[in-house]
Amino acid sequence: MAKPAAACYILITMAIDPKSLELRRRRFRPIPVRMLVPNFITLLAICAGLTAIRLSTEGRMELAVAAIVFAAVLDGIDGRVARMIKGQSKFGAELDSLADFVNFGVAPGLILYFWQLRELNNGGWIAAMVFAISGGLRLARFNATMDDPNKPAYAANYFTGVPAPAGAIAVLLPIYLAFLGLPKPPAAVTAVYTFAIGCLMVSRLPVFSGKTVRMRVPPEMVLPVFVSVVFLIALLIGYPWYILSVCTVIYLLSLPVGWKSYRDHQRKAEAQATAPVAASATANPQPPFLSTAVDGDDRPVRLN
Repeated sequence: MAKPAAACYILITMAIDPKSLELRRRRFRPIPVRMLVPNFITLLAICAGLTAIRLSTEGRMELAVAAIVFAAVLDGIDGRVARMIKGQSKFGAELDSLADFVNFGVAPGLILYFWQLRELNNGGWIAAMVFAISGGLRLARFNATMDDPNKPAYAANYFTGVPAPAGAIAVLLPIYLAFLGLPKPPAAVTAVYTFAIGCLMVSRLPVFSGKTVRMRVPPEMVLPVFVSVVFLIALLIGYPWYILSVCTVIYLLSLPVGWKSYRDHQRKAEAQATAPVAASATANPQPPFLSTAVDGDDRPVRLN
């Protein structure tokens, strides 16, 4: 009878183990709504990206492109909403990365393939795959270097390579121009353009992000700013392909400006790092009247 009693004691002890009870409490602890709201927005963006893929297979390209633009808007909102209501979480960050890969890597590549790239057979499929894989690699690099302690302060204002949402909007430029009535470019040109945007995404090109730029609006300018935002939204809704074409061209032309700004900050930081060394050398110059000869006490000998 001793052995069953000991076994029962062990089972009872394990059942009432304080550590296991604490784990259960953590597992079933209610999650605040503020932690769920950003994830709901991200899931809505994933639904938009998947819907864009379906619409492209059905030949409804205008709605497919609109779904990608809608997903990009949601991608810009979810992070800001999370910071605003203090709903950041590691789960949300990982979900956002997966959403970006689907919405801005896979979906644009498939849209371009079903729109024109399939005319090149395997060549068009390779171009679409390269763009999608470039989006995945770019996101993986971003996640890996996000918490890099050796990153200089000025680098926080720049992306490394074109960000995935901007790359997705830019790669669809041939479709925007076709919607405006311009003739379709040759499929080979579209494939080369798609490959080039993919290369920009995985490149080391510094792209200005403006994350750390804090802008405050004076009280008297609040209403004009609201009116301007509403006007821009109305333009995007009324003339979407004109606005997207112009914004894409301006963005691509501004990439060298961001690179030059990054180089200027880099040179300035290097100059500030070397300034203390130069100042200390100037403050303690080597006396010109000392020779390299030493006496018996290992002290310099004056030339005079």
